[in-house]
Amino acid sequence: MKQQFLPRINELAAIAATLAAVLWSAPVSALGADLKPETLRQWDEYVKGVDARNREHLALGASFLSSDEDPDESAKLRAQESIVWPASRRVPLKVDSGLIHDWMGAAFIPGTTLSELLPLLREYDRYKEFYHPNVIESKRTASSESKDEFSMILVNKSVVAKTALDSDYQITYTWVDDHHCYSVSDTIRMQEIADFGTPSEHVLPEDHGTGLIWRLHSVTRFEERDGGVYIELEAVALSRDVPAALRFIVDPIVRRVSRSSLATSLRQTEAAVRLNSASAMSPINRPSAPGTLRSFR
Repeated sequence: MKQQFLPRINELAAIAATLAAVLWSAPVSALGADLKPETLRQWDEYVKGVDARNREHLALGASFLSSDEDPDESAKLRAQESIVWPASRRVPLKVDSGLIHDWMGAAFIPGTTLSELLPLLREYDRYKEFYHPNVIESKRTASSESKDEFSMILVNKSVVAKTALDSDYQITYTWVDDHHCYSVSDTIRMQEIADFGTPSEHVLPEDHGTGLIWRLHSVTRFEERDGGVYIELEAVALSRDVPAALRFIVDPIVRRVSRSSLATSLRQTEAAVRLNSASAMSPINRPSAPGTLRSFR
């Protein structure tokens, strides 16, 4: 696998970096916004709904991909056009002292298989290269046949705020059959690093700080058919709220940048798989054994 072909493949991290970029630059970034129990309760309830919608796609006779329910979207995907849309009309969704950001994205990658695509998603140690300069550190911390854990440090160097996010993530992979798979990803720890890059740098307790990002959750479905792999994901994030007087300014920025970031990530995934597949089939790089398809089971 040639390093120059590896993309920014973790869409969840892309959303995290996007939200950090927007919220770090908001005028209220210096205000404290500790996570409240009611906010967390509403987040947990929302995530249950996201997971329930995913289970509906797994039911016998149901469309595995939401895009299959819309002929226009299906046509765009087959034409290799990535699509991104808000999961509901109210995005970001206002909850008690917080905002829930929920976006969907889909793409079709022709000429590839799940056995070629999925191993790319496990290059956690190199996320600091995929997401530079927002991700400055990343590493795998645990791994099994169906579950991975990794850590990242997110920063935003385009604004004045000296804050970083130190977080741990957990991803589980579930096979439905040989042509269908889905993954679920969550933050299992997220802490702010105050005064980042200064002699007084220190890590704050969990759920304390400015509330740039408190929680992340994503569900990604993969379907191999039509000579390629369809990818459909839902990326959800919980952040602090912003004053009502500023919301009309911040909300459109979050929507626009989140949409663009997700679309870019999908396009980069497609380009990386296409180039990497060509490299892998060269006489020098051709593998001597099948890929890691079965290792996820």
